Amino acid sequence: MDRPTQDQPRGNAGYNTQINRRHFFKVLGSGLAVTFTISSSVVEALGPIAKDDEDQISAWIHVGEDNVVTVYTGKAEVGQNIRTSLAQIVAEELEVELNRIVMVMGDTSLTPYDRGTFGSRSIPYMGPQLRMAAASAREYLIDMAADKWKCDRTSLRLEKGLVIDAKQKSIAIGQLAAGKKLLKAINKNAKIKPVEEWKISGTPVLKVGGESFITGRHKYVSDMTLPDMLHGKVLRAPSYGATLIDVDLNAAKKIPGVIVLRDGEFVGVAAPTRRKATDAISAMKPRWKLSEQASRKEIFTYLKEKAEKPDDRNNQATGNVSQALLQAHHKIEKSFNIDYIAHAPLEPRAGVAQWIGDKLTVWTGTQRPFGVQEDLESMFHIPKEQIRVITPDTGSGYGGKHTGEAGIEAARLSKAAGKPVKIVWTREEEFTWAYLRPAGVIEIRAGVNQEGILQAWEFHNYNSGGSGIETSYEVANKLIQYHPSDSPLPQGSYRGLAATANVFARESIMNDLAQAVGMDPLAFRLKNLKEKRMKDVLEAAAAKFGWNGEKPAPNHGVGIACGEEKGSYIATCAEVSVSKESGQVKVVRVVAAFECGAIINPNHLEHQIMGSVIQGMGGALFERIEFENGKITNSRFSAYRLPRFSDCPKLDVVMLNRKDIPSLGAGETPILAIAPAIRNAIENATGKKLYTLPLVPDGLKID
Repeated sequence: MDRPTQDQPRGNAGYNTQINRRHFFKVLGSGLAVTFTISSSVVEALGPIAKDDEDQISAWIHVGEDNVVTVYTGKAEVGQNIRTSLAQIVAEELEVELNRIVMVMGDTSLTPYDRGTFGSRSIPYMGPQLRMAAASAREYLIDMAADKWKCDRTSLRLEKGLVIDAKQKSIAIGQLAAGKKLLKAINKNAKIKPVEEWKISGTPVLKVGGESFITGRHKYVSDMTLPDMLHGKVLRAPSYGATLIDVDLNAAKKIPGVIVLRDGEFVGVAAPTRRKATDAISAMKPRWKLSEQASRKEIFTYLKEKAEKPDDRNNQATGNVSQALLQAHHKIEKSFNIDYIAHAPLEPRAGVAQWIGDKLTVWTGTQRPFGVQEDLESMFHIPKEQIRVITPDTGSGYGGKHTGEAGIEAARLSKAAGKPVKIVWTREEEFTWAYLRPAGVIEIRAGVNQEGILQAWEFHNYNSGGSGIETSYEVANKLIQYHPSDSPLPQGSYRGLAATANVFARESIMNDLAQAVGMDPLAFRLKNLKEKRMKDVLEAAAAKFGWNGEKPAPNHGVGIACGEEKGSYIATCAEVSVSKESGQVKVVRVVAAFECGAIINPNHLEHQIMGSVIQGMGGALFERIEFENGKITNSRFSAYRLPRFSDCPKLDVVMLNRKDIPSLGAGETPILAIAPAIRNAIENATGKKLYTLPLVPDGLKID
């Protein structure tokens, strides 16, 4: 049979909501299928599976007659390369070559329900599930061979897709699966291979399908075409908070081939070409009611004024902070301002929608295909079994594609037009209407004794979020609170979440405290840490960087910072140069030491760390959204400063491979420490202490 793939999936069994054995093998074909469940009850019943059921099937592996092993997971590939890492995990446990593994991902009709690809959860959560499923499949195949040959299973082994006996007689796994329709639950007694025995995991395997990206054969959603497809465009408001009073559509309707839809405040067109769609929107005469909105110049005051009571989820208090501050030998009290920044993915939002009868298929680049399916269900009031969302490998998200706006817009226009419709957001739309990394205000009071031991720590985050808010340092008296606020701009997840802001503020204050007691910044941190994993990355970064306390070259400075999130640890050292004439800050050299447990693919991990550091430099130095009364004023690359090749420093990456710790995610934590490391290096070079992100959007002001 033709095997289901990301671009050409087969069938529509609606696996996320209703499973039965007949539909299961109609899609998969005969063979052996192993599903992962918390218990086997679901597999036995094969009845309805609700998305919140603890027994939900969350992954499965199918061994086909053609010796191909197909892995089905609702995770999405958005450039982080989990397609390769998850394939390595399965190949390792199942004892097959990597090229036998086919990954089917992010398809709501072919894969189990998944809440989304976010929070560095793919490796620590999906990885163990697939590892157990693959190990179980290995044991079932050995059992099948033992039954076929009437021999002791302990005399058999699986190697390179063959079950082999003591006399080297062998049979391919596809032959064992041929003609069968076996659906098995996880074998909880299946032995997982120890890290020391890994042969495929832990090695620098090349990106699965990487050649198609290099040659341009891979089709992003924005590249897709369907027969009779139209191009969509949506009328956008002039600013946030604006409401549509009325719109004259007559001129747009007169353009040949253009279909116009107005549904409440949603106004869009579908046209034979993008040019005609743009012309039709331009021909409209809308009238808007504008409302006064906050601007950047008052945003930080606004966020504090609109703040709610502290969020209990991030409200931690021990001891008596006020009393400890009174007794502290050195005290610091500072406020930090954190600007909104954009995700700026290489691929803007795009969606293609097609209705066939009352069934809808949407292709869109999203980190939450099942979430988009649920949004479409609410929009059109049809059962989600009739809605299929497919996520082809997507051109990056960085936390910015949890939603599926372009796909939903395309679906609305496709239903009105009776034809497939594609919408690709412009860069200006992506900057303006996609959600942003939150702005925030962070206030800290802290104190140390004469020996450099932390005595008091009070930390308040307004609006930017509670992720990474807890301090890694030992302190008896602390008060840590997150205060939600009313953001005037749409905001949401960003790589590292709020930990980028929280770590920046914390590590800046730690540097200032070290100076106050006359201690080396590295020694001060180590003195106040008990967590060995954090100490290890700090010492590894410092050793590679050559941190020795010596004074840098004239107009140069060095800084160090560290952070933890999602169970992994990062330490970063940075060297900067500062021009006294122009105030230009140049990051000369960076060392990043990272630890996330056992490493599955060292090459791809190194690339994740490097990408995080370079991306983090943008938010550290110059990225920020400018807005006036609800209107974004720098909504294009020519006006929004991102890191360029000329900004890239000499970058060394140190990876600590902790084989005694389960593999953890690596997509977020490495970004956390670059901003405070640069900030501390600027202070070391100039004596200037900065308390804003970005640090120097217009260069450093020289007194």
